[in-house]
Amino acid sequence: MMAVPSAGRDVGWLRQALQIAVELELATLPPYLCGWWSIRDRGCEAARLIRRIIGDEMYHLGTVCNLLAAVGGRPRISAAALAYPGPLPGGVRAGVNVYLSGLTRDLVHDVMMAIEAPDDAPGQDVRTSPSIGDFYSALQQAFREAAPDLSPHGQLSAHIGSDVLKPVDSLDGAERSLEVIKEQGEGTTASPDVSFDNDRPAHYYAFAEIYHGRRLREAGGVWRYTGAPVPFPDARPMARLPAGGWPHTSPRVGRLLDRFDATYRDMLSALDRAWDGDGNPRVLHAAIHAMHGLELPAVELMESARPDAPGNYGPQFRPLFATCPS
Repeated sequence: MMAVPSAGRDVGWLRQALQIAVELELATLPPYLCGWWSIRDRGCEAARLIRRIIGDEMYHLGTVCNLLAAVGGRPRISAAALAYPGPLPGGVRAGVNVYLSGLTRDLVHDVMMAIEAPDDAPGQDVRTSPSIGDFYSALQQAFREAAPDLSPHGQLSAHIGSDVLKPVDSLDGAERSLEVIKEQGEGTTASPDVSFDNDRPAHYYAFAEIYHGRRLREAGGVWRYTGAPVPFPDARPMARLPAGGWPHTSPRVGRLLDRFDATYRDMLSALDRAWDGDGNPRVLHAAIHAMHGLELPAVELMESARPDAPGNYGPQFRPLFATCPS
């Protein structure tokens, strides 16, 4: 989608690109949830940071679904479910291998920070690997140039985490909605200065605080991870999920995996129905409730040791309609 010249980014392009945005936002939830579920003390600083980010990502998913409905599209959320491990959708951050495991410094650095990294993060090559922010900037430009009519039909209003999802009814509103996603994820051109308003660091910096073990603070005009400690939490040792899922599981583990995947499938199906037709906020709340139901089997799996390898089991996020990454 990013290779299409600006002149070709019409309403049809917007619909396709917004569906990729749906896939991108959904792709972040399983690794972030696995990291959060694995933390034993949910009251610790790292757990608080990750939980807030999960709420933001759910809000981002709702936002891009509303934008897709606004331009006459229909979000296909079940079809967006990925199999793990694999790349991010749409060629964003090419080379990042998104895998599922319990919280480790490798997961924080190689998956969480890599997903949210801004263009000026160390080691990023924006020429071959556009960031999520680059992708959303392209969407903003396409909205400005295509100037599509925006319809309220099928959009939803809801409280999601600490954010309020609202229908988008103007081009300025569409651009601002996409800007919020960028600001909350990788920060702004002024970040971390601006992104630390209200003690809410952008996702990249929050994950980096967990990785470095310190809050980010400014001294002499330079931002460094030298602030208050952010102790790395004790986490359940979920091993990395292998390609194709866990092999040769016991009947008990198999039942837990099936229970988890059935609930995940129900959650995605409810999200599809929420943005089907006129929009149904009650179904959206049912989907959010179903997501909460994933935690119990996930934790039970994370406390189940593998008999033939180090580490424990964990959820696979494999609904029957999951697609394998290309």
